[in-house]
Amino acid sequence: MPTNLRRKAYDRLLRWKESSRGASAMVIHGARRVGKSYLAREFAQREYGDHVIVDFSSQDDEVADLIRGFSGPLSDLSSAIDVVLGRDLPERDTLVVFDEVQLCPKARQMIKHLVADGRYDYIETGSLISIRPNIQDIVIPSEEEDLELFPLDFEEFLWAMGNENAIPYLRKCLEEKTPVGEEMHRKMMGLFRKYVLVGGMPQSVTAFVETGRFEESDAVKRRILTTYRKDVGRYAGTYAQKVSSIFEGIPAELSRKEKRFRITSLGKNARNRDYEDAFMWLADGMIVNPCVNATDPTVGLRMNMDVTTQKLYMADTGLLVTQCLDDDDFANEALYKSILLGKIGINEGMFAENVVAQCLRAGGHRLYFYSRPARKADDRGGSEPGVEIDFLIRKGGKVCPVEVKSSDRFRHESLNIFMRRFGKRIGQPYLLCTKDVHEKDGILFLPLYMASVL
Repeated sequence: MPTNLRRKAYDRLLRWKESSRGASAMVIHGARRVGKSYLAREFAQREYGDHVIVDFSSQDDEVADLIRGFSGPLSDLSSAIDVVLGRDLPERDTLVVFDEVQLCPKARQMIKHLVADGRYDYIETGSLISIRPNIQDIVIPSEEEDLELFPLDFEEFLWAMGNENAIPYLRKCLEEKTPVGEEMHRKMMGLFRKYVLVGGMPQSVTAFVETGRFEESDAVKRRILTTYRKDVGRYAGTYAQKVSSIFEGIPAELSRKEKRFRITSLGKNARNRDYEDAFMWLADGMIVNPCVNATDPTVGLRMNMDVTTQKLYMADTGLLVTQCLDDDDFANEALYKSILLGKIGINEGMFAENVVAQCLRAGGHRLYFYSRPARKADDRGGSEPGVEIDFLIRKGGKVCPVEVKSSDRFRHESLNIFMRRFGKRIGQPYLLCTKDVHEKDGILFLPLYMASVL
């Protein structure tokens, strides 16, 4: 992985170091292969006089073995680490990284006492750190701060491609509601399509940047998907089969016009309550981005959730693309370029909606949508069509509807009905499509790549 693969999370770690001054530990959690360990190691090397990486996935890590078997007073643990390492670590200028901490819950519980000791700073990295088997026998320390690490967002992808100036310009266009411009729009759509195909997993981006070939990133993504499937069998326990069924069913569910995950697709007798732990496992592993139905578009969206109705997006759209091409032993360069140029029949709508979900989530939004079924004719002969809004986001103290269209020919009847029904209760309506910025009938039309600046 190149050292110039910049992550915004690095700045968050700098702010933590400055404000915490050893009073808290930072927990970096995210999906497997999203770059947690790399980020922690890079931060340790650059920002501290000395550092220790404690790898709980290794069988040959002496410090990890010490912590697993430590039975003395916890106040002595820091000194014991110095002894095992054979050197004195500089106080207040050493970072200790507990890598893959979910494999040693005992170490996580020790954080309270290590932070109180005050000699060193501590970062923990891990996946699936909140599922029941990894926390059931420990007290979660209140001295932890959380950092969710997502795949590279579009701006980070552009940085890796050598483009530093595009996103600030797009933010300006959004604020002023002015067009990006024909040439810039064409260029940005091309870059965004590459982002959709490559995705934001660091190794996939690196492979593409270094070679310029989609084949290389596809090979990386296939290895990541294989890792995820192995993790299901290894860590999902008694509901591994249910997790696997949901994971493998995501492309088929997203390819439907109504992208809500149908529990009956897993079996005609399947019930939500039977799959609750399996959905939670995928969400906690940050492999998926759940999007829950909010039945009333008020600022308190969480108070109006219908958790039995949800859409399930892949956390990384590049992985979704590769998952959809899994029937091919190896997706070649010609196939990817055909998809890039729109010369092959493929459901672009599912990828457009998935990448918008990815952009919104990376931008700090929790994911909600609005759905109301059609209402039959009443005694007076009136009826109301069904309404579905792809996303609801909070901006400026109001809920804003966001519709996603993957082409330049579309209708937006649901958005019109939603606007009439809720009127001034809602904020600015957005429609993300392939056209440049413009406003019409109260709707702000934005190019798809501007999901990254919402």
